[in-house]
Amino acid sequence: MPRLERSDVQLHFEVTGDGPPLLMLPGFMSDHASWTPLVPLLSDQFTCIRIDNRTTGQTTPWDAPVSIDLMCKDGLALMDHLGFERFHVLGHSMGGIIALHMAQVAPERLASTHVAASAPIRLPRNTALFETLIAIRRSGAPQDTWLRALFPWLFNPRVYHDPAAVDAAVADSLAYPHVQSADAMEHQLNALRDFDGTDLATPACPTQVLVGALDLVVPPDHALAVLGHLPHHIVEEAGHSIHWDAPENVAGLVCAFAAKHTI
Repeated sequence: MPRLERSDVQLHFEVTGDGPPLLMLPGFMSDHASWTPLVPLLSDQFTCIRIDNRTTGQTTPWDAPVSIDLMCKDGLALMDHLGFERFHVLGHSMGGIIALHMAQVAPERLASTHVAASAPIRLPRNTALFETLIAIRRSGAPQDTWLRALFPWLFNPRVYHDPAAVDAAVADSLAYPHVQSADAMEHQLNALRDFDGTDLATPACPTQVLVGALDLVVPPDHALAVLGHLPHHIVEEAGHSIHWDAPENVAGLVCAFAAKHTI
């Protein structure tokens, strides 16, 4: 089991593929499995390095200290451990904020940065959403209830044209052996409440922004109000889970931009 021993946490990670290193940072509540749709599309061009952020997946302990800065330092330490001085980085949602922070503190190490369905902003509505989901999980309701409340925020509405597909996605999520607990979810959320990312909008390394046209969590107008001065693409028919709704488009945009900024 690939792990990196840090002073306060044991980081789980996965490495797949061959080529220039691409560090892949998942979003809030997510771990390395979040990247499942993209890895087959990227692993023939990149060495895909996927980390379980603090509080998620197989990284332990679940209640280790957590912050954007600490998760950024974890990513840099992992790349040191693997022997990669320079690399590309792709971050989804919260992972995009981590990537932007990495671009601020270590721009010389990043060949290119890709920010997907993310922006350095805090929307009170999202905090309220996650607080409600935690309350549902603790309420004694059936385990699938909180997932069925979450999924409409994540995916293209067309997913709901096929109820069987929704049921299958819920079943797959419930069967995942490393799902984040409600306590870990709250621990991670509390660490993000006071985060101020207003200084992250001008990264000092090549950066592109990928926006889901149907994103409800980070709506396009909010994302582009902060990051619209950077190279950006609006991915049609994609919600917040942009790499699940449109994996081929996202993979193509990552490959094209990274090819302009080789290591």
